[in-house]
Amino acid sequence: MITVNNVSMKYDLGIEDYSFKEAFINLLSFKKRKKKEYFMALDNVTFHIKKGEVIGLIGANGAGKSTLLKIVSGVMKPTSGSIQVNGVVSPMIELGAGFDLELTARENIYLNGAVMGYSKKFLEEKFDEIVEFSELVDFLDVPVKNFSSGMIAKLAFSIATIVNPEILIVDEILSVGDIKFQEKSKNKMMELIKGGTTVLYVSHSLESIKEICSKVIWLDHGKIVEIGNANKVCDKYFKRQMS
Repeated sequence: MITVNNVSMKYDLGIEDYSFKEAFINLLSFKKRKKKEYFMALDNVTFHIKKGEVIGLIGANGAGKSTLLKIVSGVMKPTSGSIQVNGVVSPMIELGAGFDLELTARENIYLNGAVMGYSKKFLEEKFDEIVEFSELVDFLDVPVKNFSSGMIAKLAFSIATIVNPEILIVDEILSVGDIKFQEKSKNKMMELIKGGTTVLYVSHSLESIKEICSKVIWLDHGKIVEIGNANKVCDKYFKRQMS
């Protein structure tokens, strides 16, 4: 379903001097240009996910989890290596990133839905279902710029899960919104999993990972530390973090 082969992602952190004033000062002071510096977000990562598997991604901040999700989703291209994804991907990364904040919730349902490849007819048929799940019926004609982050997440999640995707890419979405909506989101995701959806899931909640995932990929500084049983790998990761 998903094959990641020797994938690396290198970010250029070099600071270039562009202004004439800075160039002139550097010339007078004989200052050397700062050499480019690089950050390896992912370093030679390889794994395979079978159809219907629910895989968790764990690791500290900066381990490369979100970068990996974006590459698998097709949002970013790796510096080297190859990705093969067989199936339609529904990415839930940075929920609400595709919204126009000046438009209302109603307008953004159609805009965001179109970005995700849904037809206008399909969105019209599913409109009431999206609104009901989002719990935002009283805010449909309010510009999204006036929404809280939780409200934006509710709307984005409701649009993204209106179909049963073949592959679901999830980044921390179960921690958004109020407690009631978090539970509602988790139940929806469990429905998708039971329906055979392949899931790649990132969360800092090890309990959530253990509950949802059968297997875990542990990343550290862009490299895979271990791939294996969710409970065992999460326990090893927790011990490492606490030591």
